[in-house]
Amino acid sequence: MKFPAFEYAAPSTLAEAVSLLAAGRGTAKALAGGQSLLPAMAFRLAMPSMLVDLRKLKELQKITVSEDGARLGAGVRWRDIEDDARLRTAQPLLAAAIEHVAHYQIRNRGTVGGSLAHADPAAEMPGIAVTCDAEIRVLGPKGERIIAAGHFFTGALSTTLADDELIVEVSMPAWPAKRRWGFEELARRRGDFALAGIATFYDIDVGGCATNTHIGVIGACMCPHRVPQAEKALNGRVVDETTIQAAARALEEALEPPSDLHASAAYRRSLAGTLLERALQHAAK
Repeated sequence: MKFPAFEYAAPSTLAEAVSLLAAGRGTAKALAGGQSLLPAMAFRLAMPSMLVDLRKLKELQKITVSEDGARLGAGVRWRDIEDDARLRTAQPLLAAAIEHVAHYQIRNRGTVGGSLAHADPAAEMPGIAVTCDAEIRVLGPKGERIIAAGHFFTGALSTTLADDELIVEVSMPAWPAKRRWGFEELARRRGDFALAGIATFYDIDVGGCATNTHIGVIGACMCPHRVPQAEKALNGRVVDETTIQAAARALEEALEPPSDLHASAAYRRSLAGTLLERALQHAAK
């Protein structure tokens, strides 16, 4: 397939990039890794009038780790996360999830901001952002906005990002050293989008019980989201096989997954429960 005709620009500043997007009045698109946008253009599912290439914006390619947490620029690539040893302890759930992103060729090009903006329901980064209470910083002609990840995604391939706004950075809260966590997903083939995936973590209180439990789902829903019913089944309790199974049942009862040619709703619901059991068993160890 051939690309539709389009104009091309490679701005050297964020302000210039935002100005170009605004001038497009909804028809210009930001280009980062291009791993989702370019295939869509090839199939004429997207026909932007202009591509605004962000490759020259070095400020979007930084990873900052401090006692306050981690900040990932929108242009950070998956391979950058894999190669940054600091993130294996500063954000271990993120590091574990990125290992499941597609194949190494894709991880060499795909970016944090591109994944968040594309908002595929089965993508790992949106699920991690929601589960970890990340904040997404965006910039537009009217200035800067900070959006909680839980409010950023509105549906499949749908977000609150305006056409003339750019994702600049995602901030993830500090990660306590003793936090327990687990990540599990299942795809038809290694590197495919997940049929379902689970990201979870919890802390341990002085009585040895789970507290601050977070359970996020990808793939088995129209957009990544946490499941408070399953979190409630763990909070205030010792994490053992009984509570793990109770959380899995609560998760299955709360989910309303879609059916498609890859899996039925019933299969995805059952799969999500099984993956939660595995993730919590990993966390408990």
